[in-house]
Amino acid sequence: MMIEILDNLDILSRPRLDLTTVELGGVALGAAATSVPRRSITEAQSSLVARYRGGTDIDSEYFDSGGRQLTLDEVIDHTTRSDGFLYCADQLTYKVSAGTVVGFAIRGPRLSSHFAHLTSYEEFLIAFGRPDRAQENEAYGELMGYDNYYWGAQKNVKWDAWDHRVTLINLGGFGGNTGP
Repeated sequence: MMIEILDNLDILSRPRLDLTTVELGGVALGAAATSVPRRSITEAQSSLVARYRGGTDIDSEYFDSGGRQLTLDEVIDHTTRSDGFLYCADQLTYKVSAGTVVGFAIRGPRLSSHFAHLTSYEEFLIAFGRPDRAQENEAYGELMGYDNYYWGAQKNVKWDAWDHRVTLINLGGFGGNTGP
């Protein structure tokens, strides 16, 4: 039986996690990308898109290499048959390779509120354990946060040093998740 991450966010703090036993939003790693509920997809990214325009309060626009405007459905269709990312309204992201879901990420208020009791990086380390690799993120000489990699769980957890919170957890086929 698969464990639904959204119903059990605590499993995300495990330093070791068998990714063949979990699913996110009803989608397991290794599933066809077409199994991501289409109605929940708000944006997509694939090699078909040569230029993208979008942002806060701006409708997304996609263009191919010839300058032709693409519909979101066209981009989703291409992504689910090839490589890219499917972004969902509930702040879940699915990474796709060769039409297969190879990674997923969760961010946003659901994640931040679940781990809100962690108010320092030291508390984070106690709850999640020492990472196999921690990378400091700096901007203009200021510590912005840490990328924490747990290779036994194929996981990256981002800790925001300014807001003292977990901001993103990705699992599976993202760079750095499986070791050097």
